[in-house]
Order: sequence, then structure tokens, then C-alpha cells
Amino acid sequence: MTDAYLMPDKRLHAVQDRIAQAASAAGRKPSDVHLLAVSKTFDADAVRRLAACGQRAFGENYLQEALAKQTQLIDLPLLWHFIGPIQSNKTRPIAENFSWVHSVDRLKIAERLSAQRPADLPPLQVCIELNVSGEASKGGVDLADLPALADAVAALPRLQLRGLMAIPAPVSDGAEQRAAFRQVREAFEGLKARGHVLDTLSMGMSSDLEAAILEGATIVRVGTALFGERNTTHA
Repeated sequence: MTDAYLMPDKRLHAVQDRIAQAASAAGRKPSDVHLLAVSKTFDADAVRRLAACGQRAFGENYLQEALAKQTQLIDLPLLWHFIGPIQSNKTRPIAENFSWVHSVDRLKIAERLSAQRPADLPPLQVCIELNVSGEASKGGVDLADLPALADAVAALPRLQLRGLMAIPAPVSDGAEQRAAFRQVREAFEGLKARGHVLDTLSMGMSSDLEAAILEGATIVRVGTALFGERNTTHA
């Protein structure tokens, strides 16, 4: 058994303390920063144990794995966020089974999510993924193309554009981490200046959440610090 399996409460409290300290350093309230537990590759039991400690929002990257967990955990009042790359043939189950999507990076995907969001559910809350580091291996829209995509996404029915998500290239230097997150915040502020009503910056993970919070993150996506090292052999 892993430490995460035995002591999810201690891991959760440790992450909450990190968030609170970073928020305080930024002159912000800890309640302004929400924790999204990234449960990809961890089983439903691990999610249930963390939920028993009070965590309600969980992020998943792999659709089939996520749907299986949702079925197993249907008795719990959890909020599911899809945070992984989205293929066109996966948009319907995502639109039907998640409350949030953080990884919209092209209009075709947004249009399909909009068309396939069931009318009896609230609008799907979405973030546009920004490729702030220009990495070819990662999804996300380029800075230059962001304004046009945001305008188009915001005009779609059944979606509510909330803000931006980013996964900058990993660096260990705190100043470099902050510089990348600052670019995301500046892009966010630029969209607000265009008239978009936004409130969400989804950025920061286990290794760099402090830098993200200092630059305005409102959601930090944390997996390793909550669950331990994940299985890297996942297909």
C-alpha cells in the first residue's frame, strides 16, 4: 500500500497548507484558490478515500477511465473536470458527463461540445488551453490565435467560457515559473479587456503551484502531491 492510500488526509492537508501560504504571500484569500485533485491513473477507491476527507473536485485526462470511475462513484456528490486532450470522437461523452472542460484549444471541439451538451444540464464550464511555452508536443492555442478563438467560443450556446488553462514547460527556477504564469495572466487580462467576463485561471501543479498562485491562479491541478507517483505506463 502507498502512503497516499493510507494517509490521504495528511496529503490533502499538506497541499491545502501550501495553497494557503502561497495565497497569503500573494495577498490573496486561500478561498480564492480552488484545488482540483488530478486522479488520472488512480482507481476509484483512491478517489473515494480523498473524497472522504472533503475533496469534491476531481480532474481526469483519460475518458474511458474517467467514465468507469464516475459509474463506481455515482453515490458521491463529486464535480468532474476533463483536463486532457480532446479528440473529436470523444466530445459527446465529455459533454454529457463532465461539469468542466479545461482543454479546449480549437473551435471545432468547442462547437461539438456545445452541440452535444444535454439541454437538461447546466452550461458546460470551459477554459481555453493556452500553449504558453510554444511546445509542439503539447496542446493549446498560440497566444496570437487566442483572441479570435475566445470570441468564437464565448458566442456558442450551452458553453460558458470561464478563463484559461496552461501547462508551461517544466522548470525548477521559481522566477522562470512565475514568468510563464505571468504570460497566461496577461493573456487572461487581455481577454477581459476585450469584454469577456472571465474568472478562472487554471494553472499550477504539484511542483509549481506556489508560483502559479502568486501570478493569479484560481484553480491548481494537483495529482502527485495528493496521490503519490502515478503509473506512467497508462495507454
